[in-house]
Amino acid sequence: MNKTSALIAILVCLSGMLSAQTDSLQANRYVTRATTYGIGYTNILDTYLSPQEYKGIEARIARETMRMTKLFDGNVSLQNFFQANLSYTKNNSENNNSFAGLINWDYGMHYQFRINENLKILTGGMGELNGGFIYNLRNSNNPASAKAYINIAASGMVIYRFKIKNYPVVARYQANVPVAGIMFSPNYGQSYYEIFTLGNSDGVVKFTSLHNQPSIRQLFSLDFPIHYSKLRVSYLWDVQQSKVNQLKTHTYSTVFMIGFVKDLYLVRNKKGNPLPANVRAY
Repeated sequence: MNKTSALIAILVCLSGMLSAQTDSLQANRYVTRATTYGIGYTNILDTYLSPQEYKGIEARIARETMRMTKLFDGNVSLQNFFQANLSYTKNNSENNNSFAGLINWDYGMHYQFRINENLKILTGGMGELNGGFIYNLRNSNNPASAKAYINIAASGMVIYRFKIKNYPVVARYQANVPVAGIMFSPNYGQSYYEIFTLGNSDGVVKFTSLHNQPSIRQLFSLDFPIHYSKLRVSYLWDVQQSKVNQLKTHTYSTVFMIGFVKDLYLVRNKKGNPLPANVRAY
């Protein structure tokens, strides 16, 4: 190899290294956004309203955004996850019905351990905000129960890429477990009139942890590339339980969801404002 060839080889290597470094620094501009819709089964208990379980159908929408950050050499990802659900249920005697709804917003970070090119394990934490209601159609005294609680949750995720013949698929499993939080709950036999009108609000805000709020949200999804986007099929198992102020509650939801995922790249204009532009998913 002559001097000219050697110089060209060195320049090519340096160019590749600089390009890889630039891609790593710009990784935080790639954003993955997903919107899914689902329907499933739910089982609800709230002893403030009734000692009976109510079972029925649930509709749910979920919107998720994930992107990398520059933290810890670009190994930390940011997740923004919003969910809303509405259910219609009846008791075992089939002589009463109820409506229920809940809005959930999770926001947190995960450190990504890249095991190999196809497998990543993510661990981190999430902040959770939850608010909703249950309305019993036949109760006259206390027909409704309000839901409001905030949690700090431990979160873990596994992402695995594989191929079916030559067709790429991304599988993901995620679990969130609340470890500490605060919850609004009336005392046993206490009406909302006493709390909000008469001001008898002692003890209606309680600390929660694994001992009185053993809950978990689990999500399994598969992403299939379709042209410039991806089809997402997912299964959600959402278990929310509490035992606070002598009141027991639970909501067990099993939901199958489907929607689309888009990969975006944030481009900045001359003023520095980010402008989203579509990029190929694979």
